[in-house]
Amino acid sequence: MEIRSLSLPAPDRRPPAVNEDLVFTGPDFVVVLDGATAPNGVDSGCRHSVAWLVAQLATQLAPPLLSRSSAPLADLLADAITAVRTAHAGTCDVTNPDSPSSTVAMLRLQPDHVEHLVLADSPIVTRSSGGSVVVHSDDRIDLVPEYTVESVRRLRNQPGGFWVASTEPKAAYEAVTGTTDRADIDVIAVLTDGASRYVERYGHTWDDLLDVLTTDGLPELVARVWAHDEAAHPDTFRGKRYDDASVVLCRP
Repeated sequence: MEIRSLSLPAPDRRPPAVNEDLVFTGPDFVVVLDGATAPNGVDSGCRHSVAWLVAQLATQLAPPLLSRSSAPLADLLADAITAVRTAHAGTCDVTNPDSPSSTVAMLRLQPDHVEHLVLADSPIVTRSSGGSVVVHSDDRIDLVPEYTVESVRRLRNQPGGFWVASTEPKAAYEAVTGTTDRADIDVIAVLTDGASRYVERYGHTWDDLLDVLTTDGLPELVARVWAHDEAAHPDTFRGKRYDDASVVLCRP
C-alpha cells in the first residue's frame, strides 16, 4: 500500500504545547488519533496530558497490527483502551468523565477488502477509480444539543451521546466500522478534524479535498485550511480557531 502522511501542530501553538494528533502506519494499516484538549479550568482527574494518552493508545495498538492479528479492529481498540486505563488507574481518577480522550480512525488492508473503524470526528474518505466518493464518519459529537462543558461531560461515552477513546473499553464497540472491496477503491484519505474542516467547516466538497491531496499534495491542503481559519470570523464556528492537522493519503 502506498502511504503518504503529514501531521502538523496548530499554527498558534507555542512551546511547550505539542501536537496532540498522532499518525502511525505500517505496510497494511493506518491509525490516526486526535487528542481532545480539555477546556481551561476543567479538572480531568488525570495527572497525564492528552498527548500522553494518545501515545499510550498508539503503543498498545501497534503490536497487534504489526503482527497482523486477525482480531476485529474494534477488539484491538477495546484492548488498547483497557490497557491504557490499567496503566494509570492507580494514579488517576479514571471514572472522571473529563479524563483525557482521543478520536480514532483506523484502516487495515486485506487481500480482497479494506476494513475501517471511525470513532468520533476523524473521518475516512474513499474514492473509486470511477470517481464515486464514500465518507465513513461519526458525527455524534455534532448532535450534542448544546456545546457547554456540562452538556459534553454528561453525554461523553454515554448512550444517546457521543463516544471517544478514553477510559471506557465499550466505546470501541460504538465506533463506525465496515469493509469495502479493495477493487472498488482508488484512493483513501484519513483525516483529523483539523484537516477535514476544509469540507465540514468551510464548504468545499470531499471531491475538492481529494483533488487537492492527489494533485497539490498534503501540505497544500493544510495550508488552505489554515488560510480559511485565519480569515474566518470566530462567531461563525464552534470550537478552536486553529487545530492540529493530520492527513494520510493511501492507494491500496
